Amino acid sequence: MHKLLAFILVIALAFGFVPVARAATSTLVIPTIDIVSVVVDSTVTVKTNNFPAHDSFDVTMNVIGTKGVGGIKVATVDSGSGGSLTFTFTIPDSLKGLAQIAIRLQSPTSGYYAYNWFTNKTGGSTGGPVTPSLPGGVIPTFSITSVEKDSKVTITTANFPKDDTFEVLMNTYGTRGVGGTKVDTVSSGSGGTLTFTFNIPTGLKGLDRIAIRLQSPTSGYYAYNWFWNTPASAGIPGTPLPAGVVPTFSISAVVKDSTVTIKTANFPAGDHFDVYMNTYGTKGIGGNKVATIDSGSGGTLTFTFNIPDGLKGLDRIAIRTQSPTSGYYSYNWFWNNTYP
Repeated sequence: MHKLLAFILVIALAFGFVPVARAATSTLVIPTIDIVSVVVDSTVTVKTNNFPAHDSFDVTMNVIGTKGVGGIKVATVDSGSGGSLTFTFTIPDSLKGLAQIAIRLQSPTSGYYAYNWFTNKTGGSTGGPVTPSLPGGVIPTFSITSVEKDSKVTITTANFPKDDTFEVLMNTYGTRGVGGTKVDTVSSGSGGTLTFTFNIPTGLKGLDRIAIRLQSPTSGYYAYNWFWNTPASAGIPGTPLPAGVVPTFSISAVVKDSTVTIKTANFPAGDHFDVYMNTYGTKGIGGNKVATIDSGSGGTLTFTFNIPDGLKGLDRIAIRTQSPTSGYYSYNWFWNNTYP
């Protein structure tokens, strides 16, 4: 199999869970944690990287595969001056004996988080889920049902965990709601599909787009989306994709240090996308803008872009298409070798 057949990870803004530690700023700096040492069935020591200053983080542990979400709270720590910090935490009794354990640090205030896992005991079991949990990798999301300009927004949830409480935050577009104005607290009751209506806070009235976030300070589950601050009848640029459909693209051809050709799938019609390239691992964020393309009738399209001088000579290059209008985006990467 050619190296070009790389794993593709694409996320549309309509989805509420991103399985990476993330930052609320426009930079590529994100908080992470490394495992320093483990005393079997006793303690784990971690070292943080790029942690924000003057924040507090709840520390949870859970079975492997959960990313620590919905786990047992073992501590709350203060990030102090931020950056690199070392903490030691006690492994809870219910997780002792497990071969691997997930650990998560998450701020209930800023929304920053990081997670990792560690080996606790060779030959131990993997354990079962600690409630609350969502089976089968299901993640909570919500869609925008209706908007009353500068007044209200109504949402409909999907896959929400039951018997949980979610704080509702709104903020400027692009923030995913992190650090926004708290407008409500809602209970998920029996979970699943629920409908809520929230008032738009005064500080966000008049904006064309607003981010909204539901986040549980207890379990750590969250979802976010954004909406046009205008009634649907006023018209929205382009045609939104159906729920669950996301734009992607694959790499069709490469001329080393010269061009790359991509083929899109599920692109929305009547939209335009800025195209960026950057070093491998960046997902194209903050890269060189190499083109702006029009999605026309949408769907499957083919485009060829020049590789910028600053990236020539690299073995792998990240490429990203992102709409400044609708917010849809996708990214991939390619080997900088002539193909096919």
